[in-house]
Amino acid sequence: MIDAVLERLQRGPRSRSRTRSPRSPLLARPGRRRRPRPRVLLALAGLLLLLAGAWMWLRDSSLVAVNRVMVTGASGADAGQIRSALIVAGRNMTTLDVHMDQLQSAVAPFPVVKALRVSTQFPHGMRIRVIEQIPVAAVVVAGRTIAVAGDGTLLHDAVVPQNLPTIPLSVPPGGTHLTDPRAMAAVALLAVAPDQLLTHVSQVQSTSAHGLVASLRNGPSIYFGDSGRPHAKWAAVTAVLANPGSAGAAYIDVNDPERPAAGSSAPASTAGGAAGSTATASAGAGSASSAPVSGTSSGSAGGASVTPAGG
Repeated sequence: MIDAVLERLQRGPRSRSRTRSPRSPLLARPGRRRRPRPRVLLALAGLLLLLAGAWMWLRDSSLVAVNRVMVTGASGADAGQIRSALIVAGRNMTTLDVHMDQLQSAVAPFPVVKALRVSTQFPHGMRIRVIEQIPVAAVVVAGRTIAVAGDGTLLHDAVVPQNLPTIPLSVPPGGTHLTDPRAMAAVALLAVAPDQLLTHVSQVQSTSAHGLVASLRNGPSIYFGDSGRPHAKWAAVTAVLANPGSAGAAYIDVNDPERPAAGSSAPASTAGGAAGSTATASAGAGSASSAPVSGTSSGSAGGASVTPAGG
C-alpha cells in the first residue's frame, strides 16, 4: 500500500480535462462578412463600362440603321410632301435610337399634322402613323374659306368638306392659328358638338342679343349665350330636338341648359318680354316655317319651355 502511495506521488496530481459542450449555432458569434476585393470591384466596373460602350456603338451603328420607312395616315394635298419629309428624317436614324424631335421638325411646316406615332421593326424597319387635325369648321373671310381644327389651327391647304359649319370673319387671319376671340369661342363650341348634330350645323356666329348662335340646316337656330358649359348645352339641344314639343320651332334657347326652351319666332332678346319669347309666349301660339331636324315630328311650338324627353 505504501508503494502505491509513493508511486502516485511520483506521478503528480492528475490533470482534469474539461470537456466543453459544443455551443449552439444560435449562440455562436457571427463571423465577419468578407468584403469583396478591390480587384473584383475594378473588374465589375470595367465590364459595365465595356457593355455600355458596346451598346452605344451598336445603337448608332449601321447594323441597325433604318432603311425602310412606312408612313400611313397622311392625306390631302400635302400627303406626298409629308411622307417624303418623314422618310428622309427616318433614314437618318436607327431602330435603337429614334429622335422624335427630328421627326416633328420635319412635319412642322404642315399644320394638318397633329401628332406622330412611331414604332420600329428590328433591325431596319420604321413605321410612322400620321395623326391629322380634324377640321370642325371653316372660317369665311374675303371670299376665302379656310378649314380650322378644334384647337384653332388653320388648315390652309386642307380640302374643305362641304358640310362643315362656317364661321364668318371680318379680318383675314394671319399665321397658323385663329386669334379672334369670338371666332375661337365658336370653334371651341363646335369642337365638342355631337357628331350627329355637327353635320347639321350650317353656321355659328356671335351676336349681341343671344351670344353664340348656331344655325341648323332646315332647322331652328340655337342660342347658346356665352361659351360656358358647352357639353351641357349640347346635351340640352339633343334632348329638346328629341322632344316632339319642339317640332317646327324657329329657335332653341339653351343659355341655361337646365331650362332649355323652344320658340316659334325669334325673340328680341333672351330676357325680353315680347310675344314669342321663351319667358311669356304660350305653347301653340304659332308654328315656324322651318322644317324639323331629323328625329322630330311636325308640330308647333310657340316659345314655351320644353321639358327634355325623359326629364
